[in-house]
Amino acid sequence: MKDKEILIVDDDLEILNIIKSIFENDGYSKVKAMSSAKKALETIYEKIPDMIILDVMMPEMDGFEFLQEVRSLTKVPVLMLTAKGEAEDKFSGFELGADDYLVKPFLPKELLFRVSAILRRTYPEKNRVIVLDSAKVDIDKAEVIRNHDKIPLTAKEYTIFFKLYENIDKIVTIGSLCQTVCGDFWDGYETTLMTHIRHLREKIEDNPSKPVSIVTVKGLGYKLVSKGE
Repeated sequence: MKDKEILIVDDDLEILNIIKSIFENDGYSKVKAMSSAKKALETIYEKIPDMIILDVMMPEMDGFEFLQEVRSLTKVPVLMLTAKGEAEDKFSGFELGADDYLVKPFLPKELLFRVSAILRRTYPEKNRVIVLDSAKVDIDKAEVIRNHDKIPLTAKEYTIFFKLYENIDKIVTIGSLCQTVCGDFWDGYETTLMTHIRHLREKIEDNPSKPVSIVTVKGLGYKLVSKGE
C-alpha cells in the first residue's frame, strides 16, 4: 500500500511539511504536498491520486468546497483534517463524501493508522486469509475456516474482527471498537461488544475460555494475535 500516491492539501506550510515527512519516514514513496487548493485541483484534473488528505480551513477555497469539486470527478478516498472538533463539521464532511475525519493536533501513528485502514478498504488485496492459532479467517468472504468447516461471521462480528485485523498484533481500545460499530454515539455499547467478542472466540478459538487469538488487554481493550507472534 505504500506505493499509493497520496496528495496532501493544507495552506499551513509547517503542517504540510510535517505530514509529508510522517509518510515519507514510514516508507510511502509517492507523497505530494500542496499549499494551494486551486492548484491542487488542477493537479487532480490532470491525474487523480490514490488518496487525498485535506485540511478544512483554507483561505482561497475551504475543504468542503474542495471536496465537492473532487466528488464531481472521482470517488478517491479523502481524509479531512481540521482544528475543530464539532460534530457539525464532521457531518458536513461525511455528507459530502469524506471517508474519515481527524482532528488536529493528532499523533503521527494515528494519522498513519487511519490512512492505512482507508487504503486497505479502498484497494483490497486479493485472497486475504489470516492464519491464527486454531483457525484461518478469509477476510474477503467473511468466514472462519476451522477443522475443514467454514463458519460465516455476522455483520457486526466482521466489523469488529476487521478493526482488529487492521491493527493486528496491536491493542485496539474498547472505545475504538465500540465506535467502529456504532459511530460517535457508542456510550453503553461495551457489554454488547463483549458478547460479540465471545461469539468471535467461539468461532476461532480451540478454547474460548482461554483465548490465544483474540486476547484481552486488561483495562485497555483487545488484540488480535497472528500465529507468527
